[in-house]
Amino acid sequence: MTTIRPLSLNVPEPECRPGDEPDFSDFVIPKAGEVARPPIDADPNDITDMAFSIIRVLNANDEAVGPWADTLNNDELIEGLRHMITLRTFDARMMTAQRQGKTSFYIQHLGEEAIGCAFRVALRDGDMNFPTYRQAGLLIAGGYPMIEMMNQIYSNSQDPLHGRQLPIMYSSKEHGFFSISGNLGTQFMQSVGWAMGSAISGDTKIATGWIGDGSTAESDFHAAMVFASTYKPPVVLNIVNNQWAISTFQGIARGGVGTFAARGHGFGIPSVRVDGNDYLAVHAVAKWASERARAGHGPTLIEHVTYRAGGHSSSDDPSAYRAKEESAAWPLGDPIERLKKHLIGLGIWSEEIHAKEQQAILDQVIAVQKEAEAIGTLGAGKMPSPRDMFEGVYETMPPHLVRQRQEAGY
Repeated sequence: MTTIRPLSLNVPEPECRPGDEPDFSDFVIPKAGEVARPPIDADPNDITDMAFSIIRVLNANDEAVGPWADTLNNDELIEGLRHMITLRTFDARMMTAQRQGKTSFYIQHLGEEAIGCAFRVALRDGDMNFPTYRQAGLLIAGGYPMIEMMNQIYSNSQDPLHGRQLPIMYSSKEHGFFSISGNLGTQFMQSVGWAMGSAISGDTKIATGWIGDGSTAESDFHAAMVFASTYKPPVVLNIVNNQWAISTFQGIARGGVGTFAARGHGFGIPSVRVDGNDYLAVHAVAKWASERARAGHGPTLIEHVTYRAGGHSSSDDPSAYRAKEESAAWPLGDPIERLKKHLIGLGIWSEEIHAKEQQAILDQVIAVQKEAEAIGTLGAGKMPSPRDMFEGVYETMPPHLVRQRQEAGY
């Protein structure tokens, strides 16, 4: 008789857990400059290999090389470095404020600053981003007032969202930043729908969707890909693969496809991977994809390969599920340090200038923080009025809400 063995499941496990030695030896890093830059109207079938490589511009000597280089001038590179330093400084101050009880919750961008900051300067005013909670670089680089961000985090009386959103879930139509949703995955569908609407109305604006590696397992991701594939709207779809969801390594959501970018192949969508810690590479790919969308060539899927150096949020302790040394061992390095060294190599920056710039930005952030905290923080100072909960729901407030508001004393 044939013995029938019990069935079993494959449960992927990360190679490194707390107490293990971090090992990225299986992580293949292509040489900077070796991935070709195709024309914006390239047939998706002709560039399928780009979903398995990584577009890089900065080499081991921090030099910009290859066909994706030279999309930014020196002044723009310096401004990009300032944006990243500002975001990291802002994060550090707000994380400390959360620990001090001045706000209930915070999410930082440590190690991922290049992605939002570089991508934003490749877009035009009026384009709409549909972000997750780790793309505040889009706001920093887009000139959104830092005081507005802090007021929203502190939920004080000057919070532009009137206390209706969790801290860090910003929203600004004027700055092309759609309201962040805590239900991850929804923004991918929304970006495709917005882009379809832009095309239907004959507008010139494009949309960008953002999702994390973990949320690609949500059905909204696949629904967005179907609509993007079918209608070819002007949208750039971004997957930020920072190796970890809140406590689950990226292999769980990725499955057996090899890379997240490769998922685009089944939908006929051009798909590329980019070094998410290389400011120049992120900008070059963002510019290429946005030009494709604007020229009527449809969607592009971009996988930004990066690493979440900090915790998932202020509520998370990453030492519970990954090795403490893993962040330092990440082979693509630190985005700020890499751009800084590139600028020094160009002779337009120095360690002394960098230190002065860091101090100046810190002084600026502290000054804005004092201004925001003078208005109010969580549990202290001026809070949004309870009257606000009745506003903004209907164009004309119905009688039952008018009555409830009056009964509440407002």
